[in-house]
Amino acid sequence: MKKLLLLIVSVLLFVETIQAEHIRLSTKGSTLLITATHGKSPRFRYFGARLNDVDNPFDAGIAFNEALYPEFGAQCAREMAIQATHPDGNQSLELVVESVERRSGNGAHITAIHTKDKHYPFYVTVFYKTYDDCEVIETWTEMRHTEKRPVTLYRFASAFLPIRRGTDNWISHFHGSWGAEGYLEEEPLIGGMKVIRNKDGVRNTQTDNPSFMYSLDGKPQELSGRVIGGTLAWGGNYRIAFANDNSNLTRIFVGINEEQSHYILEPKEVFTTPVFAFTYSNEGKSGVSRNIHRWARLHRLNHGTALRPILLNSWEGVYFKVNQEVMDQMMRDFADLGGELFVMDDGWFGDKYPRNNGKTSLGDWMVCKEKLPKGIEGLIGSAKSHGIKFGIWIEPEMTNTKSELFEKYPDWVIQQPYREMKTGRGGTQLVLDLSNPAVQEFVFKVVDNLMTKHPEIAYIKWDDNMTLVNYGSTYLPAEKQSHLYIEYHRGMDKVLRRIHEKYPNLIMQSCASGGGRVNYGVLPYYDEFWTSDNTDALQRVYMQWSISNFYPSNAMAAHVSAHKNHQSKRITPLKFRFDVAMMGRLGMELQPKDMSEKDKTFARQAIATYKQIRPVVQQGDLYRIMSPFEKTGYASLMYVTPEKERAVFFVYKMEHFVRQRCPIFRMAGLDPQKRYKLTELNVSGKAIRQSGKIFTGEYLMNSGLDIELNTEYASRVLSVEAVE
Repeated sequence: MKKLLLLIVSVLLFVETIQAEHIRLSTKGSTLLITATHGKSPRFRYFGARLNDVDNPFDAGIAFNEALYPEFGAQCAREMAIQATHPDGNQSLELVVESVERRSGNGAHITAIHTKDKHYPFYVTVFYKTYDDCEVIETWTEMRHTEKRPVTLYRFASAFLPIRRGTDNWISHFHGSWGAEGYLEEEPLIGGMKVIRNKDGVRNTQTDNPSFMYSLDGKPQELSGRVIGGTLAWGGNYRIAFANDNSNLTRIFVGINEEQSHYILEPKEVFTTPVFAFTYSNEGKSGVSRNIHRWARLHRLNHGTALRPILLNSWEGVYFKVNQEVMDQMMRDFADLGGELFVMDDGWFGDKYPRNNGKTSLGDWMVCKEKLPKGIEGLIGSAKSHGIKFGIWIEPEMTNTKSELFEKYPDWVIQQPYREMKTGRGGTQLVLDLSNPAVQEFVFKVVDNLMTKHPEIAYIKWDDNMTLVNYGSTYLPAEKQSHLYIEYHRGMDKVLRRIHEKYPNLIMQSCASGGGRVNYGVLPYYDEFWTSDNTDALQRVYMQWSISNFYPSNAMAAHVSAHKNHQSKRITPLKFRFDVAMMGRLGMELQPKDMSEKDKTFARQAIATYKQIRPVVQQGDLYRIMSPFEKTGYASLMYVTPEKERAVFFVYKMEHFVRQRCPIFRMAGLDPQKRYKLTELNVSGKAIRQSGKIFTGEYLMNSGLDIELNTEYASRVLSVEAVE
């Protein structure tokens, strides 16, 4: 009887999948509609606000009729999602539906649309994944074949997303360079092609981030308007192309950048593209951000729902001048301020070649006994004695020509035959070839050895200070040298996965010359990222504002640095520096003993305050209100708990002029019917007159406050708490 029931169920499932036509994939606020008819090309029909059972996009005339995954072949003039060359030289594909598979579990729902070429045994499956607890849809593809010889892939996008164009559409994306990463760029999307891409090979967000927002209602607004946002979960080279011809659609293609990366797909091998995550909101850019942040915390960020510790990193305090006495002093002083974790940065390792600058020792991950005669054990002992945790810096993907590792394994670095090797930092740095399993094992062992010998290490800062140059691998075969960009990151993923599985409680930071590796391809294994090597508080307002579009606050490391900033040489008040850093994961990047007693007193109180508001800032819903990029001279934002019981409001003054007009500051995200008490935090001098007063949520959001900001680099932080 049981076998008969199973047979009936399987037959019904087969009939449903073969005859399935209109497939709805819905979140609470959006719907994606696909037509998948057996033996025909699958079609993309609609994506936008959630459809109910009555409204029909076909009747309304707004349904698309686009190929779900456009292939090069009969159609040649437009951009394509996939292009392949078969062993017989045929460069075309014609994909039709074989079946549709739908499965659910653990609050997630996966739809797989299986297609096959009409002639060749070449298969592409397009996947979509939705969640019950967030507003994000994930999509990716798998390609395989059973042809007698390899097929060469020249295009292999993760996603194709058509969007109906209006009369005034804009895109928001994030561009920059070292020290100025992730600056928000916004522009109208006109006819022709717009491409955002990366070709660094190792660090894929130093110049652009693989994320964008598409505004359907004119110039993008933070709190209103229909916006579609998406981000590619990949740590390597990427390409995001917006194709606007003279039709009513924008066709968006997202995936690995295929330049210099054509892929030789062996028979029966499965090629899986990275996940592209996208969402729709009718609450402006901040609405997209809240959707992405929730998805990230629940499903994509390591320990995403955990609160992050307040740490001191040694780098700007002492740079390479690491030793036992100084580390102990910094720990003691930071513990006195209320800190929770100390991280020893670069300069602690090297036996034959002590690490005193950036020219030597990468790869030689043994303690420099000259600097640390008590070893890491002595540092952990110091941390324990001061009641804080200990963390350490590594850069395991790299080596120097002046190192024991390079002397022993010169073939482990990425290199080209017959060519002189180009080097990076210090004139000696090189990239290890992570396509090589032996190198993968070495990189894993860097962490494994540290954690095996010193299981009390609580935190690792994983850095990467070089781009991929000397494109070539001594490991990959000659016919697959074009796989290097991809295989590097596959190797990296294998290493990080092993570390995560063996040390699930270890906190790790992704750093790559600052903000060079801020992406959801690596964040399943990292708890946070170093936003930028530039710690200047004024510039950090801009960078942190931009990065917050796609990355939650508990992942964004934001440090209070020295009185005179080391990068910009700008001098800003300690209060301003704390107020800026407190919009992310608060930390410090200085030598505590150089602080005055007055500054230490303020820092002690600010750290205590952050501990009180940390749950709201790190897990609350973000509402960006007044953008620094609008050039009003001010910026404001706030975090609100889902229950709307607590909020924290930040406002910063970016410019200072005599007789400067100050705007009214309105809040967002509160319950209009609730009454809220305002309390100014981090008070330096006299508190604002609104501190201690009670207002309704409706008043705070509609009428707003005239907040006193009369000095240069003025800032205010307000606690907003519901009262009975």
